[in-house]
Amino acid sequence: MSIARSASSLQLARETRERFVLATGSVIVPLAQAIRDRLTRQASEVGSARAMQESRDDFVAFQGQATQWVSLAQTSWRKSVNTPGAAAGASSTGGLRLELIGDDVMESNILSSRLAQAIQEKASFELSDLRLRIQHLEGTTELDAHDVLRPEALSKLLVDQWLAAGLSRALWARVQDTVQQLLVGAVVKAYEDANAFLVSKGVMEEIDLKNFVRRTGGSGGSSGPATVPGSPYAGGGASQAPGAASRHGSSEASPQARGFAPSVPLATTGGSPLLLARQRAQTALLSLKRFVAARIGAADMQSTMSSSPQSVAGTDGSAPAGGAGGGGGGGGTSRAVSNTFAAVIADAEAAYRMAATQYMQNSPGDQATMLQQASVDLRRRSAEIKKRAPTTADKATVEIVALMFQAILAEERIPFSARVWFARLQMPVLRVAIAEPEFFGTLQHPARMLIDRMGSCVMGFDAAAISGSALEGEIRRVVQVIEQYPETGQRVFKLVFDEFVAFLGRYLTQSDTTQRVMSVAQQVEQKETMAIQYTIELRKMLNDMPVRDEIREFLFKVWAEVLAIAALRYGAQGEQTVMLKRVASELVWAASAKPNRADRARVIQDLPQLLQRLRLGMNLLGIIDEPQEAHIKTIGATLSDAFLSKTEAIPAAKIEAMAERLAHLEDFVSDEGGASNLPLDANSIELLLGVDAASIEVVPDTSGAVVAEDMLEWAHELQVGNWFMLDHNDRVSQVQFVWRSDRKQLHLFASADGRSFLIQVGRLANYLQAGLLVPAEEETLTVRATREALAKLDANPERLLN
Repeated sequence: MSIARSASSLQLARETRERFVLATGSVIVPLAQAIRDRLTRQASEVGSARAMQESRDDFVAFQGQATQWVSLAQTSWRKSVNTPGAAAGASSTGGLRLELIGDDVMESNILSSRLAQAIQEKASFELSDLRLRIQHLEGTTELDAHDVLRPEALSKLLVDQWLAAGLSRALWARVQDTVQQLLVGAVVKAYEDANAFLVSKGVMEEIDLKNFVRRTGGSGGSSGPATVPGSPYAGGGASQAPGAASRHGSSEASPQARGFAPSVPLATTGGSPLLLARQRAQTALLSLKRFVAARIGAADMQSTMSSSPQSVAGTDGSAPAGGAGGGGGGGGTSRAVSNTFAAVIADAEAAYRMAATQYMQNSPGDQATMLQQASVDLRRRSAEIKKRAPTTADKATVEIVALMFQAILAEERIPFSARVWFARLQMPVLRVAIAEPEFFGTLQHPARMLIDRMGSCVMGFDAAAISGSALEGEIRRVVQVIEQYPETGQRVFKLVFDEFVAFLGRYLTQSDTTQRVMSVAQQVEQKETMAIQYTIELRKMLNDMPVRDEIREFLFKVWAEVLAIAALRYGAQGEQTVMLKRVASELVWAASAKPNRADRARVIQDLPQLLQRLRLGMNLLGIIDEPQEAHIKTIGATLSDAFLSKTEAIPAAKIEAMAERLAHLEDFVSDEGGASNLPLDANSIELLLGVDAASIEVVPDTSGAVVAEDMLEWAHELQVGNWFMLDHNDRVSQVQFVWRSDRKQLHLFASADGRSFLIQVGRLANYLQAGLLVPAEEETLTVRATREALAKLDANPERLLN
């Protein structure tokens, strides 16, 4: 639907786009320089031969094509204002088409979608405001699919022109973090400037969503749910995310309703569960902002809920001066709080702390009564604070925080003893929320992160397991530290959050069984990673040597494993390890052509000792009896053939160079990167240290299974301490994620009955995708509390300020 608008309004919309394109286009040259600097540093770093060669190749490729990429990107971006489809590529279409997508196109779309999503997450509020203002100017209900203001427009153009310049997708993937770091901030700033420009021209100085609400449904008086045309979250109520699976059902947002959500190939429509969870969480925060803005005005709302620290932070990312009490810290948005109101909060906090102590002393056996008293007391004190709040923004903040903590204290899955300490966080969180409005605008605020992490950890335990435990003691310590430093703002929350995460790493792995499993798993991963890297180095050494295939296969598939486990057991330069390394070069020489009698005599003399050392190495690996004899037989036959071979012998200098390189093999391999084909099973664990693996359920990767990249990303982002429902071998168990190996290849989950599940990352990703491993909680504690608070405000909006 389109409404006729004056030429001046349309011209203003066009000028806004031109200013946006100019601002964002100016970052392309600095972006190219940042990528060049990154690749230059990498090319000068010392690592494995393969990594160093790859870094040099990346630098040379970009150095040769960077100028062309910059030129193509700048030219196309300038033209995109006049030709809206240019930014999306010539092959794009305006409507939704069901068609097969080539692998290359899909991979490119995935790369651009990741960048677009990064922009979307940081600029959701500014972007939505700008969209509403542009729609108001142009009389439309939604932007064109290829509008330059959409995050995916610039993202797709940069990737497409990167490929057009002859640069590879693999190189883009390796530098995309640098691209995001520089580009996201610039685009967010461009959105802010565009909004400021339109406001200065008198365009919707205050956005009241009630003017955009339309009702769907029949004409007979009853109406359907209210929606905001063109809103990225249209289709769901204020407290329900589109496409989110609620406790009572689910809904699915159309591509049009998703608004600025980045374009993705049809095959990945809807995104990964991780992405959808983030979108639902952002929806809750955006909906809360909209609700408050409609009732206290945009100006006051901006001081209450800010989602853009970049707009007030310095160019170096530091926070502006003048934070509340000098305490803001952390680079976030701060605003001044009157000393009188700060004293009111401090007095209420101290009074509640004393009252809570008395509740605990007077009702030690009746936790339900104690918690009810605490909840009523908190509500009463919140009402008193609200009466004395100097501004409507402060009143709204007090009410929202109070409702959030009502929801948290009503969460029955949090044990009583933990909820008592959660209750004492309400006043410190209120103090931070008033001084640092970004608390309501970002999921990464340290106060939110702390509450979410503690909540996700304790909700899987029963009350008996928590009461009197070290975990309860740590939660108590965390709360008391926060109470002791009221003037430090979010900094104290960040400090205790880091300390709590470190505590979890120790607490969840303190049992002897878990420690043993961790030790063995870590060494299995390390051994297999070393074996793969050793194999790569051996291949390089033998690349230009005339070595029989049988010997190559033995060295690559058997002896690399022997060297890895020897290095793990005896040390890289241990006597046994050095001897076994020497065996590799001796075997290569012995199996090469022997045209003169002296060399043949030496082989015959040294053969018994060589075979003995080969057996010793295979024993170390667990290759004994018939398998070992088969290898010895093959090697013996190869050595016999070498006596009769007429081919050129391997020069002694090459053998000596190989022996020298083997002696210092660790200097040529990198300790980074995982073993993507880690052969993990219970037998390999028992073999490594002789540990009985009966209590460990080993779940290795499935050979040949395809692992989705977004599922791997989700697996890597799982947080230690969170609870899951695991459906393995048709048996469902509640498990807690307790440990991740250094290379992120192995993940340990523990169940209440003492069983441990050691799951390899590929299978973990597949389990997440198949729904065999499901998070116990659909959303974090503070997001759910925000949603429940918003539901109450939707039903009773007067309570926000009354």
